[in-house]
Amino acid sequence: MPNSLNPFELIARRWQPSARFVERAALATVVMAVVIVVTGGAVRLTQSGLGCDTWPKCTPSSLTPTADMGINGVIEFTNRMLTYVLCVFVGVLIIAARARTPVRRSLTRLGWAQFWIVMGNAVVGGIVVLTGLNPYIVSSHFLLSSALLTVAMVVWQRAREGDGEPRDLIARPARQLTWLLVGATLALILIGTVVTGAGPHAGDAREVHRIPLNWQEITQLHVDFVYIVLGLTVALWFTLRAVKASAAQRRTVLELLVVLLAQGVIGYVQYFTHLPEVVVGIHMLGSCLVWIAVLRVLLAQRERAALPAAAPAPTGDHEAVQPEPAASSR
Repeated sequence: MPNSLNPFELIARRWQPSARFVERAALATVVMAVVIVVTGGAVRLTQSGLGCDTWPKCTPSSLTPTADMGINGVIEFTNRMLTYVLCVFVGVLIIAARARTPVRRSLTRLGWAQFWIVMGNAVVGGIVVLTGLNPYIVSSHFLLSSALLTVAMVVWQRAREGDGEPRDLIARPARQLTWLLVGATLALILIGTVVTGAGPHAGDAREVHRIPLNWQEITQLHVDFVYIVLGLTVALWFTLRAVKASAAQRRTVLELLVVLLAQGVIGYVQYFTHLPEVVVGIHMLGSCLVWIAVLRVLLAQRERAALPAAAPAPTGDHEAVQPEPAASSR
């Protein structure tokens, strides 16, 4: 009955998005996940972390920044508003995946996972403000953004493949080496958040609590992991070549290598130029691109076939023996 239809079913009756549209909607959420990381970094690097001094309002008496708050209030409030823009993109993805026939529950579930990560990170962002930019919570704020990027990448991949069981395309030892590379890269990112929490860019001009570690020593550990990730990347390329992996799989590893080398150059530049804000911001963008490249390497090593179309259910023995002519079946 029409009254029992939920909003998604009503939309599906009136709109059938193409597979290409769903794929582009998924890619858009990847782009927005990167944008939200970069703009969040801009908030910290412009010392606008407390541009709005409370949450969810900007001030105790105003939802939006006031004139006396200056550019810092505008920057912080703009970053907050981008969360709603991100929600719109995720919402389009969920609706498109749900409206398409046949319905792909895997895509809608992953889309909802993105939505709840965004909501959770918005709450964490509020806690960051209310705790005066506590560096540990700031780090968790960034890591949740990385989780959002991870899910968005998986959705984008799933939008381009079927819902069958995943099948590895390379030998198990090469697959294990790839997982080791993913783990090392994740450790690299985690250490990077510690460098941020201990470093000089606290996010506000006022005195802000920092992680009580020597940021230069943590930076050296971060650099050590860069070399580990680089070594694993090169080893993986040679391994894939030895096992005669496809050109597409080897190309993802070469792309990762290029991104790592570029990110390494940016890292050295920011260190020896005493962490200028613009270069640090570019390095944060590079961190997202490194993680994307690593996930592309991982996801290129397996495939999912399309599930076979479900056969129509029989309507009864009589119809099975004496089916109606096609002309009269309408």
